[in-house]
Amino acid sequence: MNKVYAATRDIFFEEIEQDHKRRYSINDSIVIPMKDGAEVSVVVVKRKGTLSTKKAAILASSIYTGTNEPSAMLAASKGYIGVIANTRGKRLSKSEIKPLEYEHTDVYEVIDWISKQTWSNKKVAMVGGSYNGFTQWASMKHKVHPALKTIVPMVAVAPGIDYPMENNILHNYSYSWNFYVTNNKFLDFKASNDYNRWNTLKNTWYKTGVAFNKLDSLDGKVNKLWNTYMQHPSYDNFWKKMIPYKQEFSKIDIPILTITGYYDDSQRGAMYYFNEHHKYAKNPNHYLVVGPYDHWTAQTKPLENFRNYKLDKSALINIDEDLIYQWFDYILKGKEKPSILKDKVNFQVMDTDKWMHKPSLNAMTNDTLKFHLNATKKDNFFSLKPKANTTKVDLIIDFKDRKSMSNTDYYPWPLEKDNINLKDGLIFKSEGLQEDVIMNGSFLGDLEFIVNKKDVDYSVTVYQLTPENKYFHLSYYIGRASFAKDREHRNLLIPNEKTSISFDNSKLVSKKIQKGSKIVIVVNVNKNNNSQINYGSGKDVNVEDIKDANIPLKITFTGNSSISLPIWNSKK
Repeated sequence: MNKVYAATRDIFFEEIEQDHKRRYSINDSIVIPMKDGAEVSVVVVKRKGTLSTKKAAILASSIYTGTNEPSAMLAASKGYIGVIANTRGKRLSKSEIKPLEYEHTDVYEVIDWISKQTWSNKKVAMVGGSYNGFTQWASMKHKVHPALKTIVPMVAVAPGIDYPMENNILHNYSYSWNFYVTNNKFLDFKASNDYNRWNTLKNTWYKTGVAFNKLDSLDGKVNKLWNTYMQHPSYDNFWKKMIPYKQEFSKIDIPILTITGYYDDSQRGAMYYFNEHHKYAKNPNHYLVVGPYDHWTAQTKPLENFRNYKLDKSALINIDEDLIYQWFDYILKGKEKPSILKDKVNFQVMDTDKWMHKPSLNAMTNDTLKFHLNATKKDNFFSLKPKANTTKVDLIIDFKDRKSMSNTDYYPWPLEKDNINLKDGLIFKSEGLQEDVIMNGSFLGDLEFIVNKKDVDYSVTVYQLTPENKYFHLSYYIGRASFAKDREHRNLLIPNEKTSISFDNSKLVSKKIQKGSKIVIVVNVNKNNNSQINYGSGKDVNVEDIKDANIPLKITFTGNSSISLPIWNSKK
């Protein structure tokens, strides 16, 4: 089979390309000047046979040059004109490549250009996921263009919120992404796929204990974008200028369909836009669809088996080919609203084969399961109790020890497994649940602790221990204590003094939890090769190194610490 494929591969792709030429008129030589003198390269795709008809345009604004043509052809096949605008500096643009920084003006100007073309009916919609979701929100930073009628941001990244850091903890995967998108006019797949280089880099960094801002020195390559990130560890003006900020959301009055997944790496970015829009705009026409999808399947079509978990049949919706274009036909052509949008918040409940529909995120929940951390121990597990208590639990992390790591399993892969590492972090377990419940939404944390450092990066992971003794990964939170109250301003802790921090922006999830299940919660401190190491000295974490690991971190959690799971109780 492989030999046949190898022998016919070129013929196969040549035939596809010839078929595209028969069906579509593709103009990929357009360059639009921006007001500041920069250039943006644009591709326009029309279906042959309808070239003289004015149509609405479906715009994808993307840094991923050369990857969006299929989506533009899909738009053309659905009765629209497909338009791709690449980030300045990409494709035919002679400008400098600067991801993220200019989309808030460039995309608006591209929409304006589209509205003035002879083939345009002056209606523009935007679509795309990840970076291409961010650009949709960026286009409305200053004002909404009159021609922009709707956006469909899928798994939308929010710079400074969930990329390149999550709750102010900077992950190192963004280091390689920078080379991938800036090394040439298209994409540098060779650099991106050089896993040996990236694994060696992060392992060398971890073992040597050098500062996080020295990654490119270890790599031997200058990473300009990375060095820029190093200068902006809080949510400052560098990040704020990229997307709508606070009251700027209030003027966004077009229909919006947000799509994300319970296991989407950018879920908190997508939900940031959703929450801020509802906070500042009065009754926005903004719908949410969310289900058991990840960063890829939430913008395409989920597969039946997802990270070793079999999805319900009702979850297997065709997002990019059906749902999105049902929405566009509804907004742009006056057709029926997609049937899945029965209310503003629409979510698939895992293990029920059903969707639920609510008018708001708050309406997803009508009860709470609250668990307090308790030092009572049984069979390697501390306890989760319904009431606060006077017990205390210690966790000690030696940052000088580079033979081991902590918090390596917080990421949900696979979703269900036979065992978890009982020696990594503090593991708490509840009694069996007395009835079926549905966990709906983001779990809440109120942690009270004493720590001997000025700061700490901590995580909380929530599992369902099923009656069959399987660990199902429900959700997690990872964050920096000094930014818990305010992502814009760092508030250092006072060593050896009791402090309390709260969080409510964990990953949203919906799943039926069967009677007899137990809740397992892992509380941990982050020390591994995937992200910054916060040594707790109080200095900028980017400049800290192993010399700041003078004494082990000791954190003591009190019995006032609690984790609350939002649930839907059908009996209420």
